[in-house]
Amino acid sequence: MTGWLGPEEWQAVALSLRVAFWATLCALPPGIFVAYALARWRFPGHALLNGIVHLPLILPPVVTGYLLLMTFSPLAPLGRALEQVGVVFAFRWTGAALAAGIMAFPLLVRAIRLSIEAVDPKLEQAAATLGAPRFWVFLTITLPLTLPGIIAGAILAFAKAMGEFGATITFVSNIPGQTRTLPSAIYAFLQVPGGEGAALRLVLVSVGVALSALLVSELLARRVQKRVAGQ
Repeated sequence: MTGWLGPEEWQAVALSLRVAFWATLCALPPGIFVAYALARWRFPGHALLNGIVHLPLILPPVVTGYLLLMTFSPLAPLGRALEQVGVVFAFRWTGAALAAGIMAFPLLVRAIRLSIEAVDPKLEQAAATLGAPRFWVFLTITLPLTLPGIIAGAILAFAKAMGEFGATITFVSNIPGQTRTLPSAIYAFLQVPGGEGAALRLVLVSVGVALSALLVSELLARRVQKRVAGQ
């Protein structure tokens, strides 16, 4: 791939993979918790939490990026406080990961939530009546049965993070070598004469990564389902 892609193109691909990996990894624990809360708990504000989780899917990505910029900019109170402890998001690759993780979060939560709702609550109740703590019931019964959904959600989130553009470019701009991810690089190449070839190569890489992610998700989900079923 290094011979087929130029240095700048390869840099964008590598940065996108890095951003998508960390976005998915950091979104996974809260995603599982929120999905479980929405699927199993009933509490005041349930509908509000569900709405907030899915808000990035409804809002224009530029709006999400602008809100992140207003929140984590060094001029904002939170951004300034984080900067004092060495955590900077605005105009950094870490900000791209944050934006991508937020945009991918609804897909992650929805896939996991549907998987949890498919688990028969009677199995969890039976374990609870035997004296098992709720957290242990989750680890030994709910989590293994929902693992295919977790895998599918993580892969979808990774693919979404790889392709995020609007929120990312608004929050961290399009700085070569620092925040220029795959979609930003495609956009940049299309703005200059003669850049169509590089843009096309990156488009093919994007399609390949997306298809590979879907295939891997399907294969892993089937393998886990067979293992859970004891086949």
